[in-house]
Amino acid sequence: MSTSPTVTRNDAESRYELHDGGTLLAVLDFRDNGAAVSLNRAFTIPVHRGQGHAATLTAGAVADIETNGGPAGGRRIVPMCWYVAQWFDEHPEKSALLAPR
Repeated sequence: MSTSPTVTRNDAESRYELHDGGTLLAVLDFRDNGAAVSLNRAFTIPVHRGQGHAATLTAGAVADIETNGGPAGGRRIVPMCWYVAQWFDEHPEKSALLAPR
């Protein structure tokens, strides 16, 4: 495996994916309605757990949403997955991206 996993948005599957070379490490399911993106379920392939892949994937998904619309474009994030909610708790500098409750 390489040392730099990459995050890609797979619109056909409605998920973000973390790959290392040709190996799928983790996925983050989403639903995008234009105004908000719900991040619904993070899943790391069992053999790859405990290596920080969910955090890398979540950070990449958040960066993609921020870059492609974000609050300036009126788009917000709804963390439906407990892991994503926890990630936002640990990254308060990204709280402006959250949809109002």
